Amino acid sequence: MRALLQRVTEASVSLEGEVFSQIGPGLVVLVCTEKGDDEAAADYFARKIANMRLFADGDGKTNLSILDVGGEALVISQFTLAADWRKGNRPGFSAAADPETAQRLYKYLCQRLAGEGVPVMTGKFRSHMAVSLVNDGPMTIWMDGGEK
Repeated sequence: MRALLQRVTEASVSLEGEVFSQIGPGLVVLVCTEKGDDEAAADYFARKIANMRLFADGDGKTNLSILDVGGEALVISQFTLAADWRKGNRPGFSAAADPETAQRLYKYLCQRLAGEGVPVMTGKFRSHMAVSLVNDGPMTIWMDGGEK
């Protein structure tokens, strides 16, 4: 599993020119399920995302989690995070999970993150989306692999 977290002041997803979902301050989470991923990987990612200290405290230090600041998460499935770009000029996506598995684990991750106490909004799986966000900081974190 891979995820790219972006701390935002606001973000939205639009489909065909209409806003589908939006959040205020919090995190945009672009997530990719890879072959071999399972619920345990999603559990690990949800727990880490909910508790990772990415927000500033009163002294300006990143000591607070999304839970601490009452932030929201906009979670978007993005299989392109599995891109293998090293060979040739067209990236390959063969490391990404098949669509059925990816959708199941994407929904599961969203449920687990909500279960951690984070309000979750989503994109629409297997849809062309326009994602708008204001990256706060900028603060961008790359998560790769579900090792514990």
